[in-house]
Amino acid sequence: MTTERSTRGKRVGIGARPPANPHAEAWVRQGEANDIQKGDLYTARLTLDITPAMRARIKVSAFTQGVTVAELLRALLEREFPDVSTERTP
Repeated sequence: MTTERSTRGKRVGIGARPPANPHAEAWVRQGEANDIQKGDLYTARLTLDITPAMRARIKVSAFTQGVTVAELLRALLEREFPDVSTERTP
């Protein structure tokens, strides 16, 4: 067992993490905060079982419109199920 350990070589330790630059850390955190939108905070996954043919039609439609499948479906759902709290009724 001791010969096996010696053939592997010595372990080399990794040094301590260098001290962080507070200005760089603040810059990184600022960028993350700006990228977060209200919609990002309130997301939920929706799973649907569809036929392969329907999936193909959806993908082709999204491609021809120049959007992602997710963007196409979100827009469709927004049209069909608008947020009633933001709508104005006469």
